[in-house]
Amino acid sequence: MAEPATPPAVSPAVSPAVSPAPGSAAGPSVAALGRALSAEYAAVYAYGVVGGRTKGALLARATAGFDAHRARRDQLRTLITQRGGTPTEPGPSYGLPFEVRTPSDAVRLAVLVEQRVVTAYLELAADRDPALRRLAALAAQESATRAYGWQPEIGAFPGMPGRDTGSTQAGPPDTAEPDTAQPDSGSPDSTETGTTEASTAQPEAGLPDATPSGS
Repeated sequence: MAEPATPPAVSPAVSPAVSPAPGSAAGPSVAALGRALSAEYAAVYAYGVVGGRTKGALLARATAGFDAHRARRDQLRTLITQRGGTPTEPGPSYGLPFEVRTPSDAVRLAVLVEQRVVTAYLELAADRDPALRRLAALAAQESATRAYGWQPEIGAFPGMPGRDTGSTQAGPPDTAEPDTAQPDSGSPDSTETGTTEASTAQPEAGLPDATPSGS
């Protein structure tokens, strides 16, 4: 499943994964496509990491997510080229927001990835081109669905009471591996701010909103 690569990466800033073709005038749509492509590069990498830390049903779920993001990546590259841009290649290395050692960590990472991919498509969803708006809406919907599949819980809406603190919080779906801890039930966008290098055996792509840490 995994495409070999060097360790993964995350940074709040993103450089659009596109550069103008010589003699072309790539517009706002191409820039928005490039930012979505950056997120898809990151998602492909991250899912390689997730796949390397899971097995059985969780691995099957990771493989499906990996294939879906790889397909979107290729689609975005084609659209950028058709609009006069030149899609850049993914960075040689990326960093993760936390170390992924267990299946629980992998589930948490997958949820974080999908949530950030949804955000990455918001700009494209406001594009003037109805075809691009539709693409962005579908891609965001798919990522939101995958995030819920990994961790089926929905946070309280503003102004509404939160979950009963005495209740059992939801973990990953019943595809969890035996004898492994369930993932943290808190938000994947936790307060962990350190960037930890993953092992060199991990595969391609970084996290959404990632910038290459090497050239």
